[in-house]
Amino acid sequence: MDNVLYIFSGLPGTGKTTIAKEISKKLKAVYIRIDTIEQGIRDLCNFNVQGEGYRLAYRVIADNLDIGNSVVVDSCNPIKITRDEYENIALENNCKYINIEIICSNKNEHKNRIETRENDIKNLELPKWDDIVKRDYEEWDKDHIIIDTANKNIKDCINELLNKLNME
Repeated sequence: MDNVLYIFSGLPGTGKTTIAKEISKKLKAVYIRIDTIEQGIRDLCNFNVQGEGYRLAYRVIADNLDIGNSVVVDSCNPIKITRDEYENIALENNCKYINIEIICSNKNEHKNRIETRENDIKNLELPKWDDIVKRDYEEWDKDHIIIDTANKNIKDCINELLNKLNME
């Protein structure tokens, strides 16, 4: 059981994608981003995406775990159902999984990030601050790693996460 599913969760603008990409490089793991999959479905199929992006990602994740790759999955992952699905995929493939939540506890900093960030996915409409504040995001009911990016640079956040991963 050498391969691992690293499940990144958190609201938009917390630094989740930046950290997930860097961790994926460092761990030489496959990187899967739900926003990319969902926008691809929108662009190619021209319909309103609901849970299809997650369901498609589950299949791609399972394929990669099955052949021995570790996977970093980057998604908001706001509800228990999706969190459980990710875990089940890992267990079905005899893999370890690690839940990682990225937060930004400084609301002003978080809002500023949302208002000033650049979009790196063509055609994706980024959420506005009001969308994020109103978004349903369930509290965690399981142990997981939390990285608070408030008042920290990305390098420090990545080092903090790597240290916590070594403690697993």
